[in-house]
Amino acid sequence: MIDPQQLFSLKGRTALVTGGSRGIGRMIAEGYVRSGARVYISARKAEACDATAKELSALGHCVSLPADVSTLEGVQALVAAYRQHEKTLDILVNNAGAAWGAPYAEFPESGWDKVVDLNMKAPFFLTQALTPMLKAAATGHLAKVINIASIDGVSNNPQETYSYQASKAGLIHLTRRMALHLAPERIGVSAIAPGAFASSMNKEARDHADEVAGRIPAGRVGTPEDMAGAAIYLASRAGDYVTGATLIVDGGVTWARG
Repeated sequence: MIDPQQLFSLKGRTALVTGGSRGIGRMIAEGYVRSGARVYISARKAEACDATAKELSALGHCVSLPADVSTLEGVQALVAAYRQHEKTLDILVNNAGAAWGAPYAEFPESGWDKVVDLNMKAPFFLTQALTPMLKAAATGHLAKVINIASIDGVSNNPQETYSYQASKAGLIHLTRRMALHLAPERIGVSAIAPGAFASSMNKEARDHADEVAGRIPAGRVGTPEDMAGAAIYLASRAGDYVTGATLIVDGGVTWARG
């Protein structure tokens, strides 16, 4: 018999969300906390990470683990910090990201390396380092890895954010390859490609929501419920048969771009 509450339940599961102090990461973290998961959030800025964890702790279990996952040293430090609290990991959300915009002829190497290191390299090496803990959790249910990509990795954005768009397209393909490798280990890998959500990375959607909404077929920008719902679906039993796929959550923008 299908039990919808059990199908989408995260009760008792552990989750680690990088870039969890604000924006999309915070939306996902709050959704997981409210769904009964023991949530750990990571962010480069310790003060912001601590503040968000304190706020979310009023709703359930949320712990701050500040770290800079753009370097391998930072990845290892985060894994070590998480191990101080848990022996296994049910859900890993690779959300930490960066963007850089500059004209083609002036685009700097630093703007390439910073973005690609955080958006594409970090998800691979953090997942690699946490795979033993994900495998240990995958007993009665699948463990999950959810990579946060972008619709800019699916269709062209006219803005000159070359490294961002390339890194997100790369992350989408990396999701497929990792999914094939990890599926036999009972680890499900998928991705979410968000559109316009109000955040510090998308100041246009945050500060000019009505104007942005006019370019979205659904007629609005995304809400925390939209993002949390997608992330809960993929992390729960409901999303177990989704393997290597990227869920587009954008109100129809991708298809409108053509």
